[in-house]
Amino acid sequence: MLTAGAAALLAALGLVSPPAAGAATASTPDTFSATAQQQIAALQAVKAGKTAAESKVDSKLLVAEKGVGKQLTALQSGAAVSKTGTVLVDIRATKVSPDLISGLTKAGAGIRAVSDRYGSIRAEVPLAAVSAIAARGDVKRVEQADQALTARELATPATTPGKAAETKQQKAARISGELQKALTSKTQQRSAAAAATLTSEGDRAHNADIARQQFGVTGVGVKACALSDGVDSLATSQAKGELPPNVDVIAGQEGDGDEGTAMLEIIHDLAPKAALGFASAFNSDASFADNIRKLRFESHCDVIVDDVIYFKESPFQDWIIAQAVNDVTADGALYFSSAGNEGNVLDGTAGHWEGDFVDSGKSVGKFAGVAHNFAGAAGNQIYEPVSDASSAGVPVTLHWSDPLGASSNDYDLYLLDSTGAVVSFSQDVQDGTQDPFEILQTPIFGGSGLRLAVVKFSGAGRYLSLSALRGRFKDSADGLKAYNTPGVTVGHSAARDAFSVAATPAAAAFGRPLEPGDPANPAGPFPGSFSSSSKAERFSSDGPRRVFYEADGTPITPGNVSSTGGEVRNKPEITAADGVQTSVTGFSPFFGTSAAAPHAGAIAALVLSGNPGLPPSEVREALLNTAVDIETPGRDNVTGAGVILADKVLAYTGASPQPLAVAKQPTVTPADGGSALDPGDTAKVTLPVTNDGDGAAVSTSVVLTSPTPGVTVAPRAKSYGTISPGQTGVNDFTITVPASQQLGVPVVLNAKVTFAGAHSPTTSTFSLPVGTPSPVAQDFAYTGAPVAIPDNSPVGASVTIPVTGVGRASKVSFSVDGTTCSTDPLSTAVGLNHSYVGDLVGSLTSPSGAKATVFQRNGGSGKNLCKVVFADDAATAFSTVTASNAPFTGSYKPANALSGLTGAVVDGSWTFFVADVAGGDVGSIRSVALHINGFVQPAGAGRPSNVHGVTNNGPVHPQ
Repeated sequence: MLTAGAAALLAALGLVSPPAAGAATASTPDTFSATAQQQIAALQAVKAGKTAAESKVDSKLLVAEKGVGKQLTALQSGAAVSKTGTVLVDIRATKVSPDLISGLTKAGAGIRAVSDRYGSIRAEVPLAAVSAIAARGDVKRVEQADQALTARELATPATTPGKAAETKQQKAARISGELQKALTSKTQQRSAAAAATLTSEGDRAHNADIARQQFGVTGVGVKACALSDGVDSLATSQAKGELPPNVDVIAGQEGDGDEGTAMLEIIHDLAPKAALGFASAFNSDASFADNIRKLRFESHCDVIVDDVIYFKESPFQDWIIAQAVNDVTADGALYFSSAGNEGNVLDGTAGHWEGDFVDSGKSVGKFAGVAHNFAGAAGNQIYEPVSDASSAGVPVTLHWSDPLGASSNDYDLYLLDSTGAVVSFSQDVQDGTQDPFEILQTPIFGGSGLRLAVVKFSGAGRYLSLSALRGRFKDSADGLKAYNTPGVTVGHSAARDAFSVAATPAAAAFGRPLEPGDPANPAGPFPGSFSSSSKAERFSSDGPRRVFYEADGTPITPGNVSSTGGEVRNKPEITAADGVQTSVTGFSPFFGTSAAAPHAGAIAALVLSGNPGLPPSEVREALLNTAVDIETPGRDNVTGAGVILADKVLAYTGASPQPLAVAKQPTVTPADGGSALDPGDTAKVTLPVTNDGDGAAVSTSVVLTSPTPGVTVAPRAKSYGTISPGQTGVNDFTITVPASQQLGVPVVLNAKVTFAGAHSPTTSTFSLPVGTPSPVAQDFAYTGAPVAIPDNSPVGASVTIPVTGVGRASKVSFSVDGTTCSTDPLSTAVGLNHSYVGDLVGSLTSPSGAKATVFQRNGGSGKNLCKVVFADDAATAFSTVTASNAPFTGSYKPANALSGLTGAVVDGSWTFFVADVAGGDVGSIRSVALHINGFVQPAGAGRPSNVHGVTNNGPVHPQ
């Protein structure tokens, strides 16, 4: 509905009514039609009439909020408004505070992602509340949520008419069935030969298979991690043997989708002994940046791979995502990012133009503005034509060479149809504190004769970048000439020390023409290997990338932000395989630079495995200097230095198999024959050392010490000799525990393993419990009212469980209780009711601050947890459950061992926290309990009181 203020403004301008039928005047290459002039003037009226608060609002949201778009012929506001009147937005704040979160919640917002570091909140808010939110002093800007693409190339485009997306329930049922089938097959294989796993054809095409044999390196000692959409089928791939059982997924960052699973399978195929990790890149742009940093600084990943581009990422300055890449590469990580599938000038497949603004002399609208002339010295053309065949649902971005957060030159972007009517627009205010950025999207099913216009509303001429992502600029039927330039690779892939990775097919050619009439797509060499005759994928994005500012906004060439200024980064650097098989549904074959980046990252993992401590600069030198030149002779804008081959890189670096001797969990045998280590005991400690590496661990020895006061270890050191790869050496030590050792306070042992190798020494710490564990568990239950779990919100819900009278714990288990178990999502008789348990991440935090994840996106569409115990000694991991197991009852092993919560006194407040990290389902925490075993007190000693929590439902006791 048109608001009163907007209606009055447009009426005054004579702009409320659309032109009469047949009145439209077609545009010419150097003029706007009367219809376009009227529509742009109407939109500029909204811009000119903005209040200070409205100037902080995305122009598309403001036009939608005021209802102006409905009054203008053919115009789409571009604001994605839900059926309930809400919009997904990114709120950029001076600081994320409890007051801001509370204020947003009171305004009806659902919080989706929060980044304290970058002052950003993604939220779903009522459209009617947007301007009020922007009016807050701690809010800098309210933008339509920044969207992202992975660099996967689909056999059938997502915008194909009639292509139905898989629903959440359908996907859950499919994944549940696949997991159940894999688990059944795994059980059957225990008494038979293991089923063969699938291997990426890139393993062969990159010579990684022969490189592992020739150089004896497998990824040992390296952790390689991926960021993408999600890892929905992780448990299925693990059950099939396609991935190892211990993939480190950041809790709450499992994401939605399976591109991450497919990427991890590729890494594992080429570097099978590398440790793996994952975090989603799709919660928000700021969350993506946070997760890049977490993978390095918390998960300790050596190699990080992603396949994502956010539309707001600047081509001219490192924004928050690229800054995160800079942080981790400065710390020594190797970062590989997909170059993108936005096409290239060489193959005529791109929709990208960049260059200096050229004044066409053509004014626009009633207020201000002059159109850019794409033809430059060759004529006067104010339009860039979009190919009909690649016009469906295309994001179009406009950036210019002002610093981020400080643009005082105001440019706008318009999409028009062949009749001259404005179809979509982006006209945010830039008056000194905003980003130099505009974005619009073409109609979901495309159009005929669509064309783009760039208007300088005010300010100086700047260097422009106009990109139709996955679209194509192409000469139009009515005589418009398409202008394309190289350089569509943008964002964090173009960070100085990142590797931007192009794609070349490993096996069969991509199965469809990118547009009707296109030449055939190239095929790969499988079962052979890449050579100088290999060809890049026709959709692979080209470089180079011109950058004008350092990450902090400092000009690289002060005073020159034109086509002769800045620095030029040679992107992409290297090329790797795509078009490969994985076991993941929908990703066989897996095409796109999304598949290329993990192949390159895996080869880098092999390099680090065979050359521990090799500086990133030398890894870069090796990759670039050994790449096989393809396409245009020498370094080129599409393939960089060429396609990399694992055997050549490993030979260049002098890689060799490395030992990795690590102390494992010791066994303790008290000299008095007792079952437990008690104060005053002397005991034998049997310490195994396993060589997890690729090479023999020669001259292996262990120094075993204890920082626990009064504990003695004899001997201090022992030789283990030579331990072959995969083998274990064992030695016995003797420890003496002082009689004064407090019951329940563990003896800590530090084992330093020294051997001949670059990974030497390795250190491990073990805690040996002191005292006889009590066989009796004390029960402590949450007794409060049910707590609702907010849908799709990291804010989550929590309950507190008080624990008293225990002191030190020998064992902790946790139960979700209830009286009557069912799959009724509204049941009040279960311990935790929820309509989609696979949306949930649950964690337990002890009074000391130690935290363990209990469950992590398991169970699919199954409903409700009831009478279920999470215990470290359970036979079955909760990660293996499927929806068919609902309601979830019985005993399960948690995602993280609960033994990690027993290192300190357990008395105090414990917190059980649950976050719902996907949309569409709700539930509540109702009845949960802790079950804690202490230690048996010596005869005559006072025993702690056995304090039981009280709950109407009664806790479920561990078996």
